[in-house]
Amino acid sequence: MTPRTPSTWLVTGASSGIGLALTRAAAARGDSVLAVARDVSGLRPLADEHGPRVLPVAADVRRQDEVDAAVSWAVEAFGRIDVVANNAGYGLFGAVEESTDEQARAVFDTNVFGVLNVLRATLPVLRAQRSGHVLQGSSYYGQVAHPGVGLTSATKYAVEGLTDALAGELEPLGIRVTLVEPGPTATAFGANLDVAGTLADYDPTVREVQKAIGELPPSAFDSPERVAAAVLAAVDADRPPLRLATGSTAVREIRTALQGRLAELDAWAATSEAVGTGAGARVDAATVS
Repeated sequence: MTPRTPSTWLVTGASSGIGLALTRAAAARGDSVLAVARDVSGLRPLADEHGPRVLPVAADVRRQDEVDAAVSWAVEAFGRIDVVANNAGYGLFGAVEESTDEQARAVFDTNVFGVLNVLRATLPVLRAQRSGHVLQGSSYYGQVAHPGVGLTSATKYAVEGLTDALAGELEPLGIRVTLVEPGPTATAFGANLDVAGTLADYDPTVREVQKAIGELPPSAFDSPERVAAAVLAAVDADRPPLRLATGSTAVREIRTALQGRLAELDAWAATSEAVGTGAGARVDAATVS
């Protein structure tokens, strides 16, 4: 077997959770990592352990200039970037109506525009190389939306849509793309959630979901280390997936959602297709069996 050539990573959101687990796992196997986070103090021990192969850089993905500087630093330090883990993000919990404009814009600013900032900074490097792998941090909430996670899901749906297009744009250039869709994972994500105001009408839905989440046992959460191992397997694959769901909850919830969409599509197919017949077909309830 041909020995694996070490890769160079740029990981955002590297100070905690899945980002930290990815940084550790990549460094442990001999790869080099530019570890990006707003606060890099927690990354110092990892940098001390692995020396120049782990380079912590403080940057806010919401700031294009800071992201550009981090990418320049990566290229200067390592000469290239093989894997971009676009992982920074946070969540907002509350009914859609309860969320303020400020809260909605803030979660989009990090989860969507932050992703775009990283892409704008790194893709020129990958295009020049005609190689690389972009890992887009999504969630099973990029395929499924429950009461209370509407705004968070909206950001993940946005990332999924732009990534579907991105994959087609980059494939001819030799650049691979994978959406990572974790299920519930044992990270500080939940503890760091922004919470919208409360309206009593949403107690039976949003607050019940919030209660159910709060009562989940530790065993319901996947370890970030196992998520990282799955991501490394995708990075090393000859034909990596466009979407990688991690954990049984993510697989089950996504499968159920997709099956439900297909069933609804089929149930309303006659009505839907009548619109496109060009024959002036009557569209009413009678067209639905």
